[in-house]
Order: sequence, then structure tokens, then C-alpha cells
Amino acid sequence: MENKHKEYLDEIQEVAEGYFRRGEFFCSEAVVQTINDALGKPMPEEIVKLASAFPIGLGKAQCLCGAISGGEIALGIVYGRVHGEPMHPKMFELAKDLHDWTIDNYKSTCCRSITRKWKGDDFASPERKEHCIRITGEVARWVAERLIEDEKLHPGVSADA
Repeated sequence: MENKHKEYLDEIQEVAEGYFRRGEFFCSEAVVQTINDALGKPMPEEIVKLASAFPIGLGKAQCLCGAISGGEIALGIVYGRVHGEPMHPKMFELAKDLHDWTIDNYKSTCCRSITRKWKGDDFASPERKEHCIRITGEVARWVAERLIEDEKLHPGVSADA
């Protein structure tokens, strides 16, 4: 990977993590906001609202990890469709790849499983928050990397919030 790509991906990760760390957004929202911004805001900023029900595993149900949900929504910004359009051939491929990447790295896509070490702390511990912040940044980075590979996202364009 070119050095400028790595630096850009580092920036994407830092932006997503920063949103969460500062309390501006939760996991899913931070990923969507970061990717939409990096793409030059092809969707209105209200798109982040679509991700607001997903944090902490679907509204605190601790099911599907919110960062993964946000990553899937972010992929839809580029590969999604509107009524009457055919499905983009990469949509399902990349959605499954993100799922599989999560399984490979965290052994689950379930928030409860990924955070089992902190069971019962209701996201109160700084360690659990930092763990989720890291996953959020990693997912944003993963999505951005795929978009760069597909020439849908171009390093050198600022990902600043």
C-alpha cells in the first residue's frame, strides 16, 4: 500500500474514533459520518440519522455490532440503489466481506460477544468504551480501504470532520 494511502486510512480511522471519543456520535453514526464526509458528502448530513438506532448492538440490545451496521450503511452510500435500479454487483460482495472480516478479527458480529469481557458494565468502563472506539475506527478504515481499491474514494482529499 502506498504511504499516502496508509496515512489517509490512518486519518479516516482517527476521524471516526474522534467522533465517538468526544461523544459526538456513537459507533454506527461515526462510521457513516466519516465515510460520507470522506466521499465529499454525496448524501445530506442527515444520513447519519439512519445509523442512530444501531449503537450498542441495535439500540442497546447488544446484538449486531453498531460499528458493523454503520459500515454496511456506509457501503450502501456508494453501492446502494434506489427504486428501479438493479443491485450493484459489489454491494453483497463487500457487505459479506465486512461481515467475514469482523468474524476473522473478533470471532463474532454480536456486540454482546465482542464486548463480553465487560459484561454487565452497561458501557460504563473506559476500557469498554476504548474497545468500541477502536472497532469503530477499524471499520471506517476497512470501508475506506475498499472504496480506495475500487477508486470510489481518493486519498489526498481531507477526511476532516
